[in-house]
Amino acid sequence: MGQLSRQDNIIAIVKEKGYVTIDELASQFSVTPQTIRRDINELAKADQIRRHHGGASYDSSTTNVAYATRQILQLPAKEQIAKRIAAEIPNNASLFINIGTTTETVARELLNHQGLQVITNNLNVATILSGKEDFTVIIAGGTVRSRDGGVMGEATIDFINQFRVDFGIIGISGIDPNDGSLLDYDYQEVRVAQSIINNSRTVFLAADSGKFGRNAVVRLGNITQVDRLFTDEQPPKAIDSLMKQHKVRLELCTPNK
Repeated sequence: MGQLSRQDNIIAIVKEKGYVTIDELASQFSVTPQTIRRDINELAKADQIRRHHGGASYDSSTTNVAYATRQILQLPAKEQIAKRIAAEIPNNASLFINIGTTTETVARELLNHQGLQVITNNLNVATILSGKEDFTVIIAGGTVRSRDGGVMGEATIDFINQFRVDFGIIGISGIDPNDGSLLDYDYQEVRVAQSIINNSRTVFLAADSGKFGRNAVVRLGNITQVDRLFTDEQPPKAIDSLMKQHKVRLELCTPNK
């Protein structure tokens, strides 16, 4: 199979599955992982696919990658980000945690804390934290999204607006590399996240570097609205400049090698 044909097939497979590992592709095409890495690097430079550590994904501005795939995407970075965020949360604090695989990773890191009060619209976060007897876990009412346990809708927004908490921990699907827009796929989910930002004294944005430049159709807000960005790589220059201008603190969380 020629290089051009193989790369065309890689694009088709990644589009179909959402995310594919380098080892899977190497096995499928009977070539070395190094050959697949070169293909992926070339396709990523041409904006055909998105390169990740260990694999590649396909970005759609209207449809998010499947939940099970998002759970493993950039996992070492998410785990390091979660550790750093958890270290900044004091015992006996109140916090919002929204929908997302990164925020679920943060929830797991909070299990060693004491006396937290957590308000969430994420059933997975509630399940992770509800076993702690000294935690108060409050679930927002609304419509449950079956694919990832997210709770959304007008009732969710009304519920969130009743609280004023110490920390809002939010995840995001994409960040525009030019103007710092925070982007997501679901209008209802975005409105809930906006309410969390508006009702938190301090806002932490948990976003691995794969979110920079990732397309999504709905604008949530701007990176200038958060207090700290927790990520694993230096942001693009335009975002870095915006953050400095608006005194958004950058927390670099490099995964352990």
